[in-house]
Amino acid sequence: MTAGQYRRALAELVAEVSDGAIGAEDALAGERSLSALGLTSVARVRLVDAIEDTFGVEVGLGGDWSSLESVDALAALVSRAAEPGDRTAADA
Repeated sequence: MTAGQYRRALAELVAEVSDGAIGAEDALAGERSLSALGLTSVARVRLVDAIEDTFGVEVGLGGDWSSLESVDALAALVSRAAEPGDRTAADA
């Protein structure tokens, strides 16, 4: 999967877990953090679950939620976790 494909898929997941409160295009624009756009703590948990289900990786944040602040940060996290031989994004 390309970086652009990861970004698009993740932006769509953000829109889904936020129940449409954050549009995929707004998430992709990256002008504001996902928190500033309205991503709630409940939606963050739903997003982690959706990422794990969609991409087959384990998102281990170790208490650091900063990777959930932008689609670009999410794409980097998921692409590292999806590398051959690595199925976890722990401490990424």
